[in-house]
Amino acid sequence: MQSALNDIATHDRLLTDNEVASLLGFRCRATVWNHVKKGLIPRPLKLGGVTRFPLSDILGVIEAAKQQRAA
Repeated sequence: MQSALNDIATHDRLLTDNEVASLLGFRCRATVWNHVKKGLIPRPLKLGGVTRFPLSDILGVIEAAKQQRAA
């Protein structure tokens, strides 16, 4: 049970736009928002006054890019 909770916590960690930019190798967070606007990155969650991207969404973007590359 604890292992399952750790897996959920790891994959559903909430990232800032700066963390997403760093993870994807972008130079600045504006690129993250441009990709959101174009629909290339899923829209973030808004929790009160905080905006965060679920890690699982960003990992999905990376996996989709890998599959497109392989096609």
